[in-house]
Amino acid sequence: MKKSFIGLAVATLMANVTMAQKVDFEEYDLDNGLHVVLHKDNSAPVVTTSVMYHVGAKDEDPERTGFAHFFEHLLFEGTKNIERGKWFEMVTSNGGKNNANTTDDRTYYYEVFPSNNLALGLWMESERMLHPVINQVGVDTQNEVVKEEKRLRVDNAPYGNFLAEVKKNLFKKHPYRWATIGSMDHLDAATLDEFLAFNDKFYVPNNAVLVVAGDIDIAETKKLIQLYFGPIPKGKEVTRKVIKEDPITEEIHATYHDPNIQIPALVEAYRTPSMKEKDAYILDMISTILSDGKSSRLYKKIVDEQKKALQIGAFSFSQEDYGAYIIYGLPLGDVTLDELKSEIDKEIVDLQTNLISEREFEKLKNKIENRFVNSNSSIEGIANSLARYYMLYGDINLINNEVNIYNSITREEIREVAKKYLNPNQRLTLEYLPTEKK
Repeated sequence: MKKSFIGLAVATLMANVTMAQKVDFEEYDLDNGLHVVLHKDNSAPVVTTSVMYHVGAKDEDPERTGFAHFFEHLLFEGTKNIERGKWFEMVTSNGGKNNANTTDDRTYYYEVFPSNNLALGLWMESERMLHPVINQVGVDTQNEVVKEEKRLRVDNAPYGNFLAEVKKNLFKKHPYRWATIGSMDHLDAATLDEFLAFNDKFYVPNNAVLVVAGDIDIAETKKLIQLYFGPIPKGKEVTRKVIKEDPITEEIHATYHDPNIQIPALVEAYRTPSMKEKDAYILDMISTILSDGKSSRLYKKIVDEQKKALQIGAFSFSQEDYGAYIIYGLPLGDVTLDELKSEIDKEIVDLQTNLISEREFEKLKNKIENRFVNSNSSIEGIANSLARYYMLYGDINLINNEVNIYNSITREEIREVAKKYLNPNQRLTLEYLPTEKK
């Protein structure tokens, strides 16, 4: 399953687009608590069936990390009515594709089929929810798969532990403190009964949202959903503890040595509020100002003009409970990490002191609006957005009006939020260094 560790790439901008087309949807609940969202678009004969479960790495036992990501793999093993190893074959032989991904907050499964295979997509997801086969053979198989993924994407990848080190140092109490992929030792130590209990607790209809988007007939789709998902028993209510972090009042200094790199990296990370807060939207805009494109402030000054960095960037890593605002840079030549840090901090202070120009502000709003349009330019993207806005934001209509939040933000608010969160005594400074060769 394709999985990206950190999304640092920026979507290609659409030219001359001023407003996204309104996304119409219908939503309702089944008796077992499954929330259903339907979006009809008959412009192409394809349909996306997707299920998002409200379970991620933050829901794990600290001594059993990696379970949510492990289940992303495990629940493709097979079901009572889908033979082990036949899931992907069944999808591709019917003209479809599928995938899944896991974050700290949720797990998402989806299929894209020709619309005449809508029933198949719904049946397969209902099978995953009702009849998964979880046995020792599947656990042992997927354990090796996950270990290989960790070796490939983390252990042997340059800067592969970058985000894990940020999280470990930025969070002390909250379960965001461990990596989504988890600990291989924890997975090795887990019993089959523990995996079965995790499934029974979280992969239930009342902890999920089903989205069907594309070339559908609404009435017929509702009948199929009731047929396949209606009989699934409701699970026990999932309760979560609210875990609060103490404020960071002194700069945290940390060092990590990576055997896969030759060029050191500087990382500055600040703990920020939930993705649902307006301040999170403003921080997202700040990252666009600082590092979106070659004309952005950090790139233009430090990479292009001063030639002090090979690469530099800033992004708001937004999550359900807390976020992290992360700035990173790779120095060029003999430039030290301290020199790079000084230049980055000058740009932060400038944002905290001065209003951005009207011209830069208009450019910023155009970028945000174009990005918003792009996010809903495909049926797959719309399905994902509908599920995410419902589950993590509690406001599904953000798919249509989230851009209004961005448009309501003022230059003064950008300056004030930079002052509020991006201060040296509130951050982690991580020196990400090559391992010294003996």
